[in-house]
Amino acid sequence: MQTIDVRAETVERVVEEVAAVILGGGVVIFPTDTVYGIGCDPSRLEAVERIFELKDRPRDKPLALHLAGVAEFLEYTADNLRARKLARAFLPGPLTVIVRRPTFVDAGVTAGLGSIGLRVPDHQLCTQLLERCGPFAATSANFSGRAAYTGRESSFDLPPADLFVDAGPAPHGIESTVIDVSQHEARLIREGAVPFARIFATLI
Repeated sequence: MQTIDVRAETVERVVEEVAAVILGGGVVIFPTDTVYGIGCDPSRLEAVERIFELKDRPRDKPLALHLAGVAEFLEYTADNLRARKLARAFLPGPLTVIVRRPTFVDAGVTAGLGSIGLRVPDHQLCTQLLERCGPFAATSANFSGRAAYTGRESSFDLPPADLFVDAGPAPHGIESTVIDVSQHEARLIREGAVPFARIFATLI
């Protein structure tokens, strides 16, 4: 696996190296505000399949979309008022919002589910990568069932992606909070960097 150290390169070179891999149908391990992700172009279903294979990820566990900004997030949420309220309160930031899957997103990304998780990381380099390459279909950069990689570990076995973008420790060092607003009742799926209490207070 090729590695590029953000601290030893220009941002422009890092962005172009990642773009060459992603736009060429490859898979990249990249930094976010929470933990490191492993991602690809969501329109390249062979690359999506590789992420499942590299992580040994169960085929019924969907990937999420990482987006460059809130405006792009809103394009995926249609008239979902709760998703828009959460976006105003927490995005960009360490929150994954599950909404109904738009028809322009292939079901291969979501393991056949009719919903999809959306992330807008609050991480400058990650945002630049997403602005250059478009959305990433992604999940945490670890082997399935193991802890997520935060960049703080002295040693860690990463899935063998085509490129590893090493930017040091992820700011939060804990996975995003996940909330599902795809149905009539909102469901809190996983508490992470954003406390559930703040989510409840926003949706009341």
